[in-house]
Amino acid sequence: MTADRPHDHGIGTDDSAPPGAETTTAAGRPADDSGGPGGGILGRAHRALTLGIISVVSLVAFEASAVNTAMPVAARALDGIGLYAFGFSAFFTASLFAMALAGEWSDRRGPLGPLFTGIAAFGAGLLVAGAAGSMGMFIAGRGVQGVGGGLVVVSLYVVVGRAYPERLRPSIMASFSAAWVVPVIVGPLVAGTVTEHLGWRWVFLAIPALILLPLAVMLPALRALPRDRAGSPGGVRQVLGSRRCLLALAVAVGACLVQYAGQHPSWAALLPAAAGLALLAPTLVRLLPRGTFRAARGLPTVVLLRGLSAGALVAAESFIPLMLVTQRGLSATLAGLSLTGGGLTWALGSYVQSRPRLEPYRERLMGLGLVLLAVAIALVPLALVDGVPAAVVAAAWTVGGFGMGLNISSGGVLLLKLSRPEEAGSNSASLQMADALGNVTFVGVGGVLFVAFGGGSIATHASAAAGGAGQPAAFVAVFATMAVVALLGAGAACRLK
Repeated sequence: MTADRPHDHGIGTDDSAPPGAETTTAAGRPADDSGGPGGGILGRAHRALTLGIISVVSLVAFEASAVNTAMPVAARALDGIGLYAFGFSAFFTASLFAMALAGEWSDRRGPLGPLFTGIAAFGAGLLVAGAAGSMGMFIAGRGVQGVGGGLVVVSLYVVVGRAYPERLRPSIMASFSAAWVVPVIVGPLVAGTVTEHLGWRWVFLAIPALILLPLAVMLPALRALPRDRAGSPGGVRQVLGSRRCLLALAVAVGACLVQYAGQHPSWAALLPAAAGLALLAPTLVRLLPRGTFRAARGLPTVVLLRGLSAGALVAAESFIPLMLVTQRGLSATLAGLSLTGGGLTWALGSYVQSRPRLEPYRERLMGLGLVLLAVAIALVPLALVDGVPAAVVAAAWTVGGFGMGLNISSGGVLLLKLSRPEEAGSNSASLQMADALGNVTFVGVGGVLFVAFGGGSIATHASAAAGGAGQPAAFVAVFATMAVVALLGAGAACRLK
């Protein structure tokens, strides 16, 4: 779910419209690729819809940046440091299922149902998380958010496919990525300030009210979209019973069981672990292109590398603010700001890879991006050494962001290059699924390692100074593992051709 954006919710620029997306205008007429009145994405015909879409993406981006900043404080306040990783993996696991649901739902009934349901679920999840009285309730809220996020991201792709003519789609998709830039810069600062002065809960409780304005702006254009596709009958019950939805549900449940077992090591945990693996193994093979897990040459390796890079980045990024707050005594604001540079250099890397003279080196760019990501993740634990300034994390993350810009964007270009026209949509969906699977898998692995090395009992910097004990080994285990994952991906890049 990292499609060419500087964070982890998966709204990006490099994937095509979903399978079967119709080329129609917002009024439901066949799209015309020629110029005309109001010809751009901000022209009269598309302005309201474009502004509404950009506003929704910006709010999702802001929430993504804000959660990274507020999460350490929320976990400590709810006495849930041992369940810290679940706060992230619950979102990704739920969104995995919701993405499959949204694709089927949009194909059968149009994008309005899943889009509005997703926005409502996203807002409801924020309210549940913000009002949580326990870590369990907080994680449940994050799961509801994930359902909403998965529905929204796929629905927006379908909206673009139906509302914009082909000549405008690159521009509106590029605006998705641009909508992340400002939130990535201001999100940590705003969230940190709110967390420190008003409390972490308001980072979650304030966002739902902001969703109403973009909805009102683009509602007329959304209502004009064609609601049903000819030849695609079926209600929500039929959608939920579709093969792809059932496979995605099995993966989500299996991932939850495996992560639960990993964080509760005992003989009793063997049963959920076995059940989780039994669900994961056969379903993962069916959700992704054949040969993905053995790095078969070409398209399967592109999909594999997307999952490895997305998972390694998000898993490492999830633990950086917690490390800086608990081990170095930084405020939530400064800890969140350490990730800002990565968002900016991500955009720079995306721009660099788009230069025509680099086109012959597309496969090497993807591998180079993974090498830079591995180096960045490996440098992060240096901040655990008292003599090393905490700013090393911000510097490292600018390197990692540039690498991700090269890698993610190049992966999208290669996917379309290696896909037959009639398969571009389904292959793009597999790329999004690989992002989600990578996030779920490696955030879960990170959580298991964190608890196994004593992270569940970490002390804050202040209490450590008073005689408590920090647990730097827990963070080293997470970051070292994710650096190795990125390096393995770089090694597999030789099989892209």
